[in-house]
Amino acid sequence: MGDAAETGQVLVVDDDRAVGVVLKGLLSQAGHRAEHVTTAQEALARVASSALDLPPVDVVLTDLRMPGMDGMALLDALAERAAGVPVIMLTAHGTVERAVEAMKRGAADFLSKPFDRDEVLYTVDKALRASRYAAEQPAGPTAPTEDAPWLGGSDAMKEVAQLIARAAKASSTVLIRGESGSGKEVAARAIHAASNRKRGPFVPVHCAALPENLLESELFGYEKGAFTGATHRKPGRVELASGGTLFLDEIPSVPLGTQAKLLTSIEEKACRRIGGRELTRLDVQIIAAAQPVLRSLVKSGDFREDLYHRLNVIRIELPPLRERGEDAILLARAFVEELSREYGIPPRHLSADAEDFIHSYHWPGNVRE
Repeated sequence: MGDAAETGQVLVVDDDRAVGVVLKGLLSQAGHRAEHVTTAQEALARVASSALDLPPVDVVLTDLRMPGMDGMALLDALAERAAGVPVIMLTAHGTVERAVEAMKRGAADFLSKPFDRDEVLYTVDKALRASRYAAEQPAGPTAPTEDAPWLGGSDAMKEVAQLIARAAKASSTVLIRGESGSGKEVAARAIHAASNRKRGPFVPVHCAALPENLLESELFGYEKGAFTGATHRKPGRVELASGGTLFLDEIPSVPLGTQAKLLTSIEEKACRRIGGRELTRLDVQIIAAAQPVLRSLVKSGDFREDLYHRLNVIRIELPPLRERGEDAILLARAFVEELSREYGIPPRHLSADAEDFIHSYHWPGNVRE
């Protein structure tokens, strides 16, 4: 997992000019194209200008406490106007409670002042990787509705719909298996949206997008001084998902040692930060996703069998699109209708030849394609 760090267009929002200059310099030295503005209003104007003559903003780092429009209000505004742009919260008053609130409202991550250089760069890199990974995932609604039939009408997908409804009513772990592009995160979000946890956070962790040596601290957090660079306490994603849903995409990417700690957390309904002594009680539904090869990884010893069984309480198998041509036509019709609305043009219809092609095509990229 020694991939080169991601670089992008990073917008720093902080009314303290000294902090802004330091962060801009740090990010620029690491290869990012960094900008600094001092108000949330300037940030919104800059993000809006991405559609005009300036390069699009890839990540926003915003201070929490600013005069006028604060960081939380900016977070909400960006969620409406630029939903795909990850927002990292900066604060000198970092607490688990504020981190949870920020996560519930859509923040990608949380950093406390004073900053550690490596942690800032790692957090920005992680946000860029997760954002670009998510952009490659299937588009479409986050939950099945009559107006947006992403599930399709085949018998296989009717069974999937029943399992989603069952999983939404339960608090047990869920394992979603399917090929790349089959809509595993869409199904996970549908479970969350239909459950009594829907007002809590939905916290996705794209395990394959994170270096193996950082996954444990990302999942479980750490205490100040737990290792070099741990300048303050930071909650992990497992803890931040309390009261909601934790979605672990590409679960086989989790190293065996971290798998053991995850198993213990599921069994004890509690977790301990790296370097910590106290257990934090958990109230979270865990949904894991993997490609169909997961069972063979268990047999080869590359994935813990006991963790597999703990996750496999409710299993949802997403069939590939090539096995349900009638669903491919329904999806294509739905996407055509959606695009017609988006571009403000009269509804378009697929020709008979187009539908024949869609039905017979093998769709190697599944719903994403």
